[in-house]
Amino acid sequence: MIRLLSWLVTTAVAVAAAALLIDGIYFDGPVHGGEEIRHKLVPLLLVSLILGVVTSFVKPILTILSIPLIIVTLGLFLLVINAAMLKFTSWLADKLDIGFHVEGFWPAVGGAIVITVVTWIVDGVIGEAR
Repeated sequence: MIRLLSWLVTTAVAVAAAALLIDGIYFDGPVHGGEEIRHKLVPLLLVSLILGVVTSFVKPILTILSIPLIIVTLGLFLLVINAAMLKFTSWLADKLDIGFHVEGFWPAVGGAIVITVVTWIVDGVIGEAR
């Protein structure tokens, strides 16, 4: 249970950082103050959960199917796969009326980079705290 909670918090922090840093990734609703936090906390946690499920089930299939491209690009195609997972998460969130949006390919790539880096950092900090 603690492992699931720490994973969800880590992913939520990473998605929040991507939404804050990358133009084209955003949540609907207020943009300042306590009202923003109250309005966006549940959608943030839901998007983190969706991203985790998508990454757990869809990404491995895409990775296996893309092995030749991953080899030819020396692994850079994994970034495209991560961007596609973020874009797919945005699509699912839209279908579920959650209010999370990724507008375009380059914001998805930037968001994938930010989410990966922030996840590494938060995992390192949480790992040291355990």
